[in-house]
Amino acid sequence: MFFKKKEKVDINSNLTQICALLIHAAKIDEHFSEKEEKIIKQTMLKIGVKKDHLDKLFSEAIKIEDNSNQILNFTKEVKNMNDQIKIQIIEALWRIIYSNKDADIYETSLMRRLGGLLYVDNKVMGDIKEKIKSENL
Repeated sequence: MFFKKKEKVDINSNLTQICALLIHAAKIDEHFSEKEEKIIKQTMLKIGVKKDHLDKLFSEAIKIEDNSNQILNFTKEVKNMNDQIKIQIIEALWRIIYSNKDADIYETSLMRRLGGLLYVDNKVMGDIKEKIKSENL
């Protein structure tokens, strides 16, 4: 009997972890919208995921996020990225949060924690937040 091999997709685990972090931010307000999914997928394409691997990476990231109870694994990967990609990820996080025009206390708390975990200066986090907030008004 022949067994069909599972399709192996060459995806860096760090990109899956980053995607899981973005998904976590989208789900923290208990409303994961199509708009947030679109923001996540656009961000992943910008940071290097090939379009034909995007859906596989996204579904893997959802599984990882569903089975995780902490964000430390996700942030370890972002910390190791260069500053340009780190800024893109932070911008995406704020875009996800402000995609519904408002940030709740859980979302703002998450971003404060992420600022510390990613070693991003408060001023930089605030500037990015204001930039994204003004784009969404």
